[in-house]
Parts: sequence; structure tokens; C-alpha cells
Amino acid sequence: MLTISFIGTPLETIIYLLCVVASLLCAYLLARAYARGRTRLLIWSAICFAMMALNNLVLAIDVLLLPEVDLAIPGAVTALLAVAVLLYGFIWETP
Repeated sequence: MLTISFIGTPLETIIYLLCVVASLLCAYLLARAYARGRTRLLIWSAICFAMMALNNLVLAIDVLLLPEVDLAIPGAVTALLAVAVLLYGFIWETP
């Protein structure tokens, strides 16, 4: 049976949450810049940072809440998707 046990210290929790918040803030600022300027590379960058925030959240859950469950594959998939989105934007949306 899966049991959720919090094993992190308060400092670790703050650091992991700050990583998630920083990625979300970057995604928000990039999306807002896209709304103003309509430069398509900005939206791809915003999507990339949103996926990086999801990756940071998966990492925090893996380390702090579910240490007995291996979430390496979901973490690697979200990181790969984030980089793939940004790479797509670099290749196909460059003038």
C-alpha cells in the first residue's frame, strides 16, 4: 500500500517550492510578453517553462512526499517534453 510520508526539512521544502514558483513566474512573464508582442518564440518558451515547473513539482513530490516511489521516468519525460517544445520553437519559428 502506498503511504505518503513527508521526510523533508522545512528548508528543503522552501527550496523545492521556490523552484516551482520561479519556473511558473518565468512562464507567466514570457506568456505576458507574447500577448503584447506576438513573437511566437515567446509562447514556445512559456510552454517550456510551464513544463519545467511541472518537472520541478514532480521532483519535489519524488523527494519530499513519495521517497519510496521512483518518479524518475515521469520526471525525465516532463523534462524531455519541455526541451522538445523549446527545440521545436527554435527550429520552426525562427524567421
